[in-house]
Amino acid sequence: MSDGFSQPRLVRPVGPHDHSQGPADAPLTLVEYGDFECPSCGQAYPIVQAIQERFGDQLRFVFRNFPLTEIHPHAEHAAEAAEIAGTQGAFWEMHDALFEHQRALDDTHLVRYAQQVGLNPDAFAEALDAGAEADRVQADFMSGVRSGVNGTPTFFINGLRFDDSWDEETLSAALEDARVTAR
Repeated sequence: MSDGFSQPRLVRPVGPHDHSQGPADAPLTLVEYGDFECPSCGQAYPIVQAIQERFGDQLRFVFRNFPLTEIHPHAEHAAEAAEIAGTQGAFWEMHDALFEHQRALDDTHLVRYAQQVGLNPDAFAEALDAGAEADRVQADFMSGVRSGVNGTPTFFINGLRFDDSWDEETLSAALEDARVTAR
């Protein structure tokens, strides 16, 4: 860019607090700020899966919560549900279940998904009612705000916000470019 502005960067670096897939030392890190109820995030879900398959061990994928509660009434609890599952080692299973059932994210369904991924439904419902992981979701959200996220999905490649189309080919090309730059 030659407009005098620098490209927005990830304010909170990826670390052990994040949910990630792929090697920590991968040359590429793709961070998504997403909302489980957002239709665009639902469209991005299989694209990210294809990109993960395409890049294999060259890519670490990180998902951070950015629930847009004013337009998605179930987004906050869905994000908390994923985080509750994460405390029991089932974040990615819940992540997938939420995106695969994006149109049914009320609390009754969230408890059903928790049971399907192997969690105790009563303990899960209690944690959800108590807002046990609300602070974690809020921390993700605020890190997104500080990084210039204002909609979902928003992607960062190796710490820099990706502002182009996130279709598979465009996003893959940007990752290829970042891989060449990282060498």
